Amino acid sequence: MKLPRRWLGMALAITAALTAVGTVTGIGSAAQAATGCQVSYSVTNQWAGGFGATVNITNLGDALEGWRLAWSFAAGQTITQLWNGSVSQSGSQVSVTNAAYNASIATGASASFGFNGSWTGSNPAPTEFALNGVNCTGGVTESPTPSTSASASPTPTPTTSTSTSLPCDIYAAGGTPCVAAHSTVRALFRSYNGNLYQVRRSSDSATKNIGVVGAGGQADAAAQDSFCAGTSCVITIVYDQSGRGNQVTYQGPGGIGGADTAASATSETLTIGGTKAYALYIKPGNSYWRNGSTTGVPIGSAPEGVYMVTSGTHVNSGCCFDYGNSETTRKADGAGAMDAIYFGTSCWFGGCTGSGPWVQADLEYGLYPGGSSSWNPNQRAFTSKFVTAMVKNNGTTRFAIKGSDAQSGALTTLWDGALPSGYNPMKKQGAIILGSGGDCCATNTNQSQGTFYEGALIAGYPSEATDNAVQASIVAAGYR
Repeated sequence: MKLPRRWLGMALAITAALTAVGTVTGIGSAAQAATGCQVSYSVTNQWAGGFGATVNITNLGDALEGWRLAWSFAAGQTITQLWNGSVSQSGSQVSVTNAAYNASIATGASASFGFNGSWTGSNPAPTEFALNGVNCTGGVTESPTPSTSASASPTPTPTTSTSTSLPCDIYAAGGTPCVAAHSTVRALFRSYNGNLYQVRRSSDSATKNIGVVGAGGQADAAAQDSFCAGTSCVITIVYDQSGRGNQVTYQGPGGIGGADTAASATSETLTIGGTKAYALYIKPGNSYWRNGSTTGVPIGSAPEGVYMVTSGTHVNSGCCFDYGNSETTRKADGAGAMDAIYFGTSCWFGGCTGSGPWVQADLEYGLYPGGSSSWNPNQRAFTSKFVTAMVKNNGTTRFAIKGSDAQSGALTTLWDGALPSGYNPMKKQGAIILGSGGDCCATNTNQSQGTFYEGALIAGYPSEATDNAVQASIVAAGYR
């Protein structure tokens, strides 16, 4: 997904919300009971001649199997790129049809898509929408049923799908999809039913892929226990759940090459949602990497978000326990060549308050606690067993750092402001690093330690609402 690289100041949020209850018929279906919809149209950023927007459809009536949303632009705007659906436009008339994976919308559930567009003169938000050919009028109606003797059915009570939305579902709904999604403990999409990671046992060097117990579920730790019984195992690959093939492999002989080794597969157990799982427990000399520059990882000054769940109890000051965007050369290629989360006790520029560990941004040539090399007074340590860490960067002017306890509570914004001097614009290269700094570990070994449970790289600059929803999903996952 190619997103705008130039923002005019802070992101502009313009929301046009229509709450309407009319007769909304599923594509090709017969008449049905009273139904309705709510549409939220938000301009998330705008620049000279262009803009980005997110559209959210909430179904207030009977379940839909396939949908089409239509509207008219009043000022001649044109959609240039759209994700999470397909678009057709004739003049001012726009029609967006579901993708295969978001065709079904249950009662009270939502589907979202995002797009980039062009404009001249003005960019007013649409005020009228039609779902499956029927206007959302703002009134409540009930369609007659085939039998005149049947009593009217009560309007269904809306329910919410938020509790079942996993982090990458939430990012996609916000128009900022995961382009790399990694975890050794659970699926990050509700629909994901593939492999999470690969283990290799020492007794015969055989390998086995460890998947989930069901779509959207936790890791099948029992499969690892059986395969590794009576011997030791290491984690050789952490697979990508986004479908883009951005798995990370250990940086060493037998992996992708380098001076490191694979991490033990059994150093730490935990439960998530009451189910046993194993962490990726990084010690000095362990690290993982992939060149994702041609498989969707943002490059140059393209906006990007990164999140991970880590631990505040297994840290050090060695360089550098990172997860995020890094150099394809595995060398320190200059300011802005990286865009990664750092978590640990390193006080890179000095002057730190306390002993950490802290969530900081590794932008190359420094671990930044905020918008400069000076200590950020809003920084704080996160010492809990499970920690949520986030960094997002619009690539040209602004970045944010956030953290929280992954078991409870809301995110704390540690920094939300200008990029450090010399980092505008960013010069990201699109490799993925997990467990080490960017200039590692082709010929040198990783000096850091840390724990990785889950995380993702996101195309675009996630909204505040998206960040908060992801944190709520992490808390609901039940890390113990």
